[in-house]
Amino acid sequence: MKSTVSNTPVEQIDTIVKMQRNYFKSGATLPISKRRIALQKLQKALLIWEKPLAEALWADLHKSYQEAYLTEISIVLGEIRNHLKHLGKWSRPERRRTPLKMFPSRSRIVSEPLGVSLIISPWNYPVQLLLNPLVGALSAGCTAILKPSPYVPNVSSVLQAMIEATFDKEYVAVVQGNREVNTALLEKRYDIIFFTGSPVLGRTVMSAAARNLTPVVLELGGKSPCIIDHNADIKTAAKRVAWGKSLNAGQTCIAPDYLLVHSDIKDKFIEELHKSFRALLGKDPQKAEHFVRIVNNKAFERLTGYLTDDNIIFGGNYSTQERYIEPTVVAAAPDSPIMQEEIFGPIFPLLTFGNIDEAINFVCEREKPLALYYFGDKATGNHVIERTSAGGSCINDTIMHIANENVPFGGVGNSGMGGYHGKLSFEAFSHRRTVVTTPTWIDLPFRYMPYKWFKVVKKLL
Repeated sequence: MKSTVSNTPVEQIDTIVKMQRNYFKSGATLPISKRRIALQKLQKALLIWEKPLAEALWADLHKSYQEAYLTEISIVLGEIRNHLKHLGKWSRPERRRTPLKMFPSRSRIVSEPLGVSLIISPWNYPVQLLLNPLVGALSAGCTAILKPSPYVPNVSSVLQAMIEATFDKEYVAVVQGNREVNTALLEKRYDIIFFTGSPVLGRTVMSAAARNLTPVVLELGGKSPCIIDHNADIKTAAKRVAWGKSLNAGQTCIAPDYLLVHSDIKDKFIEELHKSFRALLGKDPQKAEHFVRIVNNKAFERLTGYLTDDNIIFGGNYSTQERYIEPTVVAAAPDSPIMQEEIFGPIFPLLTFGNIDEAINFVCEREKPLALYYFGDKATGNHVIERTSAGGSCINDTIMHIANENVPFGGVGNSGMGGYHGKLSFEAFSHRRTVVTTPTWIDLPFRYMPYKWFKVVKKLL
């Protein structure tokens, strides 16, 4: 399967934004029944287009059907089911207590859609990270302009065909192209921008949004540490760490980025980690059905540039033709080139520490990561959580915090802002509007000038 995507003409972007703004203003997206129908249409479309999407993911990333379903399609279907089940409750006005000083007024909060949304997604999970935010947009009553990544052209083409077969462009539209298209898109005014990508591009998005004071949700990345303490269950830790790094060949925003291993167990952990990679992918991961390839030549060259003969602990094999890199652990120092940016690949720099406070200080001296993982006893794990900051964390696991739709997923500081999944996705595309209703059958005089009742009112305040 070969495919390319063409840049959407700038004038067409103008037309789509205007169409969606007029459609939203018409009130067509407001009824809860309309939102349910939209979610159901998206659900049906995913089931119809499941096979073409899986084939496109294989063509672009060498992602197996099983991994495509588990990490992409099933997550979106689960999100849709959750919204269909709870949308009525989430959208219902919420009564709030009104103090005596405001008698006889009543107060409530209503959730109103923000309006026209722009959703920009990356290439690493191109289905999930485009459509999951779309679920929140539709659930909240917004329109959506979707911008998939050009680095996965087969997936982006199938997504466009699916969306165009399911929705009118005035409701949901797809815009294709490179960074020039992104620039043109960001020159327009939206009511919310939802961006998933790198911190560098996140700054560009936030700068563009600031011109119109547009709210943003930024799902970024960073160097997520994985701390292996002296009292960790080494075999289990190695297995879960190897899985977290093997998933999508490490091209996951919450993949464990680097290892901080207690010096007392370094050799034993390395041995178990090597065994775990082999158990997951076989002696030759290049032949493994479930091991993804690097997305493009530029990323491949960057990653292989980290590998030198004198720093490889195990692994290190690669194929330029296939853009394949074997899971590799390398010895690193804090100032090593591999420790200066997010790796986004199956290479693991390893550093050691002597006590947990040393590891905590190492993490805190760097930008706040999207994820932090700790393996060891629960009490020390809670201490690490308390003393550090990260978008999300697992104690004695990796990746799995993203699987719970009942908790927020998002970053902090350099790793992003805002959260989503489940109800938080609905809220991300909504404005919680306070409404105070005051009857006219009585009009108490104390609030009016010249404040004759001030001494009485003062006691109530």
